[in-house]
Amino acid sequence: MKLIIPHIHKTLGGAGFFSKISQKGEIRELKINVLEGLRQIEGILIGRRVFETPLVISRVCGICPTSHILNACASLEKALGIIVSSQTDYLRRLITSAQIIQSHSAHLFFMSLADFFNIDDEEKLVGKFSKESKAVLILRDFALKVIGTVGGRTVHPITPIIGGFSKIPGKNNLEKIFKDYDKAYKASLTLINLFNNLEYPQLNRETVFCSSFSENTYPHHKGERIKIKDTIFSPEDFFSSQVEEDLKNPPAKRTTFKGEPYMLGAIARIKNNWSGLNQESKNLIGEFKKQRKITDKDFFKNNFYNSFCQAAEILHFLEEIKKDLSILLKQEADKPFVKYEIKPGRGLGLLEAPRGCLFSYFEIGESGRIIDCSIITPTAQFLRNLEEDLKILLPQIKDFSRDKKIRRIRTLVRAYDPCISCAVH
Repeated sequence: MKLIIPHIHKTLGGAGFFSKISQKGEIRELKINVLEGLRQIEGILIGRRVFETPLVISRVCGICPTSHILNACASLEKALGIIVSSQTDYLRRLITSAQIIQSHSAHLFFMSLADFFNIDDEEKLVGKFSKESKAVLILRDFALKVIGTVGGRTVHPITPIIGGFSKIPGKNNLEKIFKDYDKAYKASLTLINLFNNLEYPQLNRETVFCSSFSENTYPHHKGERIKIKDTIFSPEDFFSSQVEEDLKNPPAKRTTFKGEPYMLGAIARIKNNWSGLNQESKNLIGEFKKQRKITDKDFFKNNFYNSFCQAAEILHFLEEIKKDLSILLKQEADKPFVKYEIKPGRGLGLLEAPRGCLFSYFEIGESGRIIDCSIITPTAQFLRNLEEDLKILLPQIKDFSRDKKIRRIRTLVRAYDPCISCAVH
């Protein structure tokens, strides 16, 4: 028997599903089909001048361009030996937090929520959850205001450059963000309450989780270490010798860690960096588990819960914005960027994009132009893990009607929040 979903809508980019199951219920074949063509942005960057590279790489994605442009800047700064100011650091933290908030909120309400109620009509969804839809728009508006204020525009920001920013926002503009904070905070509680009270499908599978790692702080705009299977790596070691890329089946890279698939994103960050998560988010996750009478172990065996983890992260990153704004408003304004000279070098950037670890590697040649480039996006890393979860899910739903099977498969795919456009860069 074959089960085919030609196109899974409400995901970023084109993806479908294919499985072949024997009469005994054995899974003979299962695959997430990537329906988009290879975009070859890595190839486009070869021969480019250094200063224009971050702007080009940001075009990988229209949902998380901030992650791509900042990580490219960080990678090239390492290659050139540039140390940025604390002002630059805090401004980058601000827009990374805002990027995660706007991506999570859009995904949760407009892509994932309908799965729990079998509602395909967007107008019906907004009508049923009018209060929550308003809350999501408040959250997104707040996040986009942060990105626009710091980045120069809300989509594909233009002020982040190698060494800092081409222009920094005035303190009066940062203070305007503060005025909307309380409203955004209340909106986040409305969204979290909705996702706390949903009935999530069951899934039970041991998962390998991977994320940036820090002893006491939650991973943010720059990763200094990687944690996977309770092992700590430097980003360079993990990228060069631990990640195994499958490049034989374009258009999307698919990676493994020592032959094993692994999970990224909100649930992985929370698993690996619990101590750095803010107390209010911890309390909400504890309440979520208590309400369902599940243990820590049960929680992290079910990747359907990634959606709730995204909701909890929104609250955490709102608090990060408040902290970073407070610091920036107290600091004396510094120069917008550090001047630098072009020279040969290589550098790797690691940043937590909304969907997980983003790796950006660049090498600058003697000519001062890019001679090598490699980007590994979060979706490329977790596609194999999604397929392994689906192999566990299919036997659980074997007695469902065809339509109900398709709905459940789509629910799991969308819980992962894949960005196929990023994966085929």
